Amino acid sequence: MKNFHINTEIFFGENALDRLSALHYDKALIISDPFVVSSGMITLLTTRLDRAGIRYDLFTDVVPDPPVEKVVAGVAAVIKAKPACLIAVGGGSAIDTAKAVKKFAKQLDESYNPHFIAIPTTSGTGTEVTRFAVISNPAEERKYPLVDEELLPDEAILDEVLVKSVPPSVTADTGMDVMTHAIEAYVSTENNEFSGALAEKAVEITGQFLIRSYSSCDDTHARRKMHIASCLAGLAFNSASLGLNHGMAHQLGAHFHIPHGRANAILLPYIIEFNSGITLINRSQREYPSCVRKYCNLARILGVSNMNEVTTIRALISYLHFLNAEMGIPSKVSDACPKLTETEYLAALSAMADAALADGCTSTNPRTPTKDEVIEIYKKIW
Repeated sequence: MKNFHINTEIFFGENALDRLSALHYDKALIISDPFVVSSGMITLLTTRLDRAGIRYDLFTDVVPDPPVEKVVAGVAAVIKAKPACLIAVGGGSAIDTAKAVKKFAKQLDESYNPHFIAIPTTSGTGTEVTRFAVISNPAEERKYPLVDEELLPDEAILDEVLVKSVPPSVTADTGMDVMTHAIEAYVSTENNEFSGALAEKAVEITGQFLIRSYSSCDDTHARRKMHIASCLAGLAFNSASLGLNHGMAHQLGAHFHIPHGRANAILLPYIIEFNSGITLINRSQREYPSCVRKYCNLARILGVSNMNEVTTIRALISYLHFLNAEMGIPSKVSDACPKLTETEYLAALSAMADAALADGCTSTNPRTPTKDEVIEIYKKIW
């Protein structure tokens, strides 16, 4: 038996942040990345909390790929303040930090269960509606996905005013993260009709509005659409999980600090080639893996469907290469990390492959990879 549920109430559209004015809590703790404060964006929240008469504290010791020590500091801040409401605002790192903080704070005090609100300032991770979070251990060059129903926020607020100032390079990386989330959830071994419908819509919106959003920060309609697409893709993979793309991307981030969305974008065409078994030299076959039909359906949604399965998969892969190139996303790791030598990269592949295979996301990939196959994909993207 399968089940599908949405734990998180979602507020979206124009003036969605006004939801904060309707809260009824005596005290809140805001966990945000430093840019939200330095840019003045934080006032979009605090003015509404003031209007509601809610006292608040700030915790801004948030960095990309949240390391364990920052989570520990956040737990200490929560235990000290004991707010009735926890508000996470920022990109994936801020919201993932808040998720981990809430989880570990509750382990220290089982009676403590604050109302949890997530407010994303980028359109990519979908973490505002998922039971997933990723924290890192820099000393071990490892990322650790956390998976727990307790990580699900109670509310998510999607307001495009928070993403209007996101620079083009971040819009590109996070937008391709949306595309990867949706595609991986769609072909996941845990995919179902409900997650599939959400993934299809996320792919459709991303295909229509990502380039527009990248091209102009003033295109409010496109920014709003990508913000919603990110949430839809998050709902899809919260139900169906992900795949090898994310399992391998986590290692590129942990070892070489490649932004997560960019790592996903670099890998995505090669993962589709691997999962489908269709390369540049394939001919038509009588039977294909079940994921091929799904990839072909997504190609149709994106408007790149072709004569048959082989040409359609090739067209989909070419389309993704085009998207990356159009937005200036590096096509190879060597371009993304110009100071990294090939010798250094190759030396890390064995450990990276082991970690990718052990990553929780990889278990729902439609094709089970071997270590040698993972290493070969890593070599292809050098």
